[in-house]
Amino acid sequence: MGERPRAVLRRPPRRTGRRERPAPGARRRTGTASGGDPVNHEELLYAYAVTRDDGTPGAGDLETLTGVAGESVRPVRHLGLTTLVGQVPAAGFDEAALRASLEDVAWLEKAARAHQRVIDAVSAGGACVLPLRLATVYRDETGVRRMLADRHAQLGAALDRLDGCVEWGVKVHAVGSAGQAPAATGSSSGAGPPAPRAAMSGRDYLRSRAAARHADEEGARREDEAARGIHAALTALAEQTRIYPPRQGSLAGPSGRNVLNAAYLVRRESGGRFTSAAAGLAGLAPEDGVRLELTGPWAPYSFAGQATTGQPTAGEEIP
Repeated sequence: MGERPRAVLRRPPRRTGRRERPAPGARRRTGTASGGDPVNHEELLYAYAVTRDDGTPGAGDLETLTGVAGESVRPVRHLGLTTLVGQVPAAGFDEAALRASLEDVAWLEKAARAHQRVIDAVSAGGACVLPLRLATVYRDETGVRRMLADRHAQLGAALDRLDGCVEWGVKVHAVGSAGQAPAATGSSSGAGPPAPRAAMSGRDYLRSRAAARHADEEGARREDEAARGIHAALTALAEQTRIYPPRQGSLAGPSGRNVLNAAYLVRRESGGRFTSAAAGLAGLAPEDGVRLELTGPWAPYSFAGQATTGQPTAGEEIP
């Protein structure tokens, strides 16, 4: 299936102020943060998601779960909410390291898969999970708790709104008309070389080009209309929808022009109806020269809103 809709990755912003770095070969320095938590200057906390601290299955079953650096994942609890975090080396996840890593496609793919694995493991137990942006890093538990306190109302409202829902992704690609006849390539008997084409006048050439352009435009119109019909049918079965810009160039892959890239928020109990409808639409899609891809179910990445996209942004550390 296709890729899930994902939040846009940002480069880490510049931080204000200077951060003292240990000299080469210096021993690990530890201290105490203002909230009483021990501070490790060689390790940071990578945050994956926020959920409720209500004993829902999933958030507590973390014994075998590992994160982006192969680290154990654990909860940080505060004010009835839980942030899932992992302790990662500062050398690989501080501002400078993340700036370089976010330009490395192989690193991004590996990190995104691990980030997703943590979120999927928790949401699989039925918990409502708010995924945090890839490469969200804090200095210590004090910073994590400060985030939960500062955004408590937003996070709580988002968890209430999304409880019992999952996200499905749909991409529609143009693949051309199924019944379109292939162009002639030569003699069908294979007895000899193809007959030479008759010379075409300039007027006939322009007419041929105009006819081909009209056929292309008509095909694109039919494909776009098919995508709108698919979106309308699936929207009727969803709580909310979000349309992303179509994938272009290498991001679109070999699947043809991307004419729809959308996410649908669906109640868990309505998942069967939604997937059945998508399967039916996928079966009819080739008649209109398109192909439908369905992915999911996922945690509601596309619908968490400002509750999880406020500060800190990707790669930023809270003092």
